[in-house]
Amino acid sequence: MNRLKLKYASVKYTSVAGIAALAVLAGPAVPGAGAVSPHSSHAPGNAATAAPRPTLTAKSTAASVRAWQDFYIYGVGRNMRPGTRVTLQQKQGKRWVSLPASVYTARNGAYKMRVKLGLKGRNSLRIVGGRAISPVVYVKVR
Repeated sequence: MNRLKLKYASVKYTSVAGIAALAVLAGPAVPGAGAVSPHSSHAPGNAATAAPRPTLTAKSTAASVRAWQDFYIYGVGRNMRPGTRVTLQQKQGKRWVSLPASVYTARNGAYKMRVKLGLKGRNSLRIVGGRAISPVVYVKVR
């Protein structure tokens, strides 16, 4: 059992406040005794609560479009700061590629992005930003 050895200078305390201050600075004599730190996750009444994880939703205004026809991807970002930049990604082969389309979320977390796609076939799209990734949205380009 390791004991903490402290060297005290010979100081004469004449008040109770001075003695109490010395007791607080010295800490408990036995390890594990005394009050629990208020910063500890095991403190009574302080449940360790992590910040909620940021999330994004995504929906498309069209399920099928002609090549280079406008449509919108819209959704809401939760548990992230207003004004967070969100970017559109498209799956090309096995990789997700960021497209040059991004917007900032509004005060309530909502966003709406105009999109034009030229890659014909079934396109897999998602929104990323604020350490969150939306579910995949599928849009057919004919």
